[in-house]
Amino acid sequence: MQEYLAAGLLLGAAAGFAPGPLLALVISETLAHGARAGARVAVAPLLTDLPIIALTLGLLAGLARHDAALGLLSLAGAALVLRLGWESLRARPPTAAAPADAPRSLRRGVLVNALSPHPWLFWIGVGGPLVVRAWDGPGWPAAAAFLAAFYALLVGAKLLLAWFAGHARALLRGGLYRGVMAVLGLLLWLFAALLVRDGLALLGWP
Repeated sequence: MQEYLAAGLLLGAAAGFAPGPLLALVISETLAHGARAGARVAVAPLLTDLPIIALTLGLLAGLARHDAALGLLSLAGAALVLRLGWESLRARPPTAAAPADAPRSLRRGVLVNALSPHPWLFWIGVGGPLVVRAWDGPGWPAAAAFLAAFYALLVGAKLLLAWFAGHARALLRGGLYRGVMAVLGLLLWLFAALLVRDGLALLGWP
């Protein structure tokens, strides 16, 4: 169970701090309307990801007894995590888009996250297979631990960055952000290596 909890924490932190459309919106809404507006954007994944997770798990349920298919998905997930690690290592401090005119932060956050391909790619290649593996292995508590840890860090990281954008903006432009992202990038590469190991094992390779 600890393995899935640690995976959720790592992947959630990496996704939460990674530059992208949702993070840019968190910062722009914070600068335009305050930290509360940025916080409303930060919680958007809690509203948009549930149908994505449900559809992904429904598709993967039919593959649960096919080791070869799960092995290939694990290798594809490893490739995705390697890319995320590379992006983390190259990450620059996030910048904001032009401030919005009206405080419709939650709706903007939901639209941005729902229309982004990143949640789909993550849940098909990484998150979904991990949940299935946890459910079939240690059981539902491990799957629940992964999901809880992932979203706690995903949303928590964006809430933290909203606070920084509103109260301690200079820290976002300094070396602290790059240092955190570099550490996360290296940890993601390590996690990708574990996914490769598991994928090869499912394919019957020594």
